[in-house]
Amino acid sequence: MAADTPYVPPVSDYAFLYGEAFGLDLVARSSGGEITAEDAAEIVAGAGEFAASVLAPLEAVGDQVGAQLVDGTVRLPEGFAEAYQALVESGWITAEAPASAGGDGLPESVRAGLGEIWNASNAAFALCWLLTAGQIHALDAVASSEMREKFLTKLVSGEWTGTMNLTEPDAGTDLGAIRTMATPNDDGSWTISGQKIFITWGDHDIAENILHLVLARTPGAPEGAKGLSLFVVPRNHVADDGTVGERNGVTTVALEHKLGIHASPTCVLAYEGATGYLAGELHGGLAGMFVMMNSARAGMGFQATGISDRAYQQALAYAESRLQGPVIGRPAGTPIAQHPDVQRMLLSMSSRIFAMRALGVFTGDLFDRAEADGTGALAEFFVPILKGWATEDALLVTSDAIQVHGGMGFIEETGVAQHYRDARIMPIYEGTTAIQSNDLVGRKVIRDQGATAETLFVQIDETIAHLRALSHDVAQRMADRLERAVAASRRATADLIGFAGSPRDAYAVSVPYLMLLGTLAGGWMHGFAVVATLGSADADAARLTSADFYGAHHLPRVHALAETVAAGEIA
Repeated sequence: MAADTPYVPPVSDYAFLYGEAFGLDLVARSSGGEITAEDAAEIVAGAGEFAASVLAPLEAVGDQVGAQLVDGTVRLPEGFAEAYQALVESGWITAEAPASAGGDGLPESVRAGLGEIWNASNAAFALCWLLTAGQIHALDAVASSEMREKFLTKLVSGEWTGTMNLTEPDAGTDLGAIRTMATPNDDGSWTISGQKIFITWGDHDIAENILHLVLARTPGAPEGAKGLSLFVVPRNHVADDGTVGERNGVTTVALEHKLGIHASPTCVLAYEGATGYLAGELHGGLAGMFVMMNSARAGMGFQATGISDRAYQQALAYAESRLQGPVIGRPAGTPIAQHPDVQRMLLSMSSRIFAMRALGVFTGDLFDRAEADGTGALAEFFVPILKGWATEDALLVTSDAIQVHGGMGFIEETGVAQHYRDARIMPIYEGTTAIQSNDLVGRKVIRDQGATAETLFVQIDETIAHLRALSHDVAQRMADRLERAVAASRRATADLIGFAGSPRDAYAVSVPYLMLLGTLAGGWMHGFAVVATLGSADADAARLTSADFYGAHHLPRVHALAETVAAGEIA
């Protein structure tokens, strides 16, 4: 099976998640009835058709050819500019932008499905929109009316794209070390000077202009992160009437040569007297930038789901067509998909992917209901979990996809290795897994003494009660396993809070704790699926098998991780 295995969007899963899995039409609830689960499934189906026909065919050439720096300008492979224009003209960018920014404001639960589809079909391409979407959210939160009219409208229409500029050669995780300077001009603009590295889609030739959202220090600003301000710096100057002019003082110094996502240009940018505009309050840069980062971190969860599913689909297609040796308990001529261990790997992959997919929808729905129902704290609680757990598990899924292919998986012509290479950056960018877990442990568990975590556990207890009420073996097994896992998670949370006087102990096991909660949440998602499936007149046996497998093979990781959390720092 070659790299051109067709991409099949998971429309039926999203229809189930939107309309059945959580016991109601969650899209209609959050949208006030403006759109329904059926509408949302049709939207996902439309995006899937577009992605499969327009974006997926460019994935392999993007990997093989990649972005190129030619005479100071980044050039994308043939077909990328046309694909981007098709995305814009089809209305997908405006559809996802929030209504407050002038977009159509699709619910976050629906955007979770679209995020998966864009990334499954072409993750390198999708990063362009992911960063633009994040900048839209940031400017929507902090921009003046003039800036909204001049810049934000162009992002929402898709005419221009956006980037996030934080990292510098000597300032990675430590944003307080940023040294890019912004000095005020008499006309209210600012002059930006410095260098930024690792800038995703920092330069390209597929849209008219690029808006860089830049963290910089101003004269006399306080030291450290409190002295940072946020600036919009267009790649090309923009006149008051919106006309795009000559190049601003932003130079693409180099393109990074990366392990994966080759068609996503990761740039080193030099700001040499570039003109920028203050976004938000002076010295309030981190607040605005974190709006963008939060959006991007949730987007990483969708990216992990998408790349994982693309790898799984390719592995499944290969396994169902590959004949190799006798298969235990099956007649001659049975493909390797029926080998017990290959079947185990395929179920392991698909059950993890469903858990990621469901948690993405669930978290999006929490954000959709945050203002009306007060679910914001739990939504924010899940952001580092979704980002950290899903991206770490995506490495296991994409690795298993190579394993299913055997030796051919290690050969580039099958295309499956690309997914593993593309996925490897996900636990690193937009904040490493440790950054996510430190946020989870420090700001969202210890700070409130486990109150939000307990809210989660109580809700899982309710699902366990629903499972107990069903006279079905899978439901009873899932109830037993979830009950034990919740008990272990409560113990681990208490242990973590008990380390409050010894922060090194808490932070030494913060990643295991995050993975514990992610794995538990995945089991909870399967618990919802079991209840909904057994309550349907046309029960889908595959969903029950997937849940049973996750409960037996993945949920037990909670107990091992709880032991690790209890140990604290060992050094």
